[in-house]
Amino acid sequence: MSRRGTAEEKTAKSDPIYRNRLVNMLVNRILKHGKKSLAYQILYRAMKKIQQKTDTNPLSVLRQAIRGVTPDIAVKARRVGGSTHQVPIEIGPTQGKALAIRWLLGASRKRPGRNMAFK
Repeated sequence: MSRRGTAEEKTAKSDPIYRNRLVNMLVNRILKHGKKSLAYQILYRAMKKIQQKTDTNPLSVLRQAIRGVTPDIAVKARRVGGSTHQVPIEIGPTQGKALAIRWLLGASRKRPGRNMAFK
């Protein structure tokens, strides 16, 4: 018997300082080799740096950055007859945020330097 319909939706936990799910999602993507405390240190150092440079709430800056990168549609390959076509498909808000976070962290990891908080 399939258990597909019985699985509950996972609720994302919030981080200890900002009490925000988005920050927790970002920490979980920064995470490497299971070192969550190091990922929190990196993110909180980056947030402190944003606070010092802009004199605004770093959480709103983070939300604005993710909102700017979040895609609305994605292109999926669809096979019709003997040829393959690119078909645009709408992306849900959760998947869009996940893509945006992945792209932002990928871009920051490509930047030169050792300190991840400043990237």
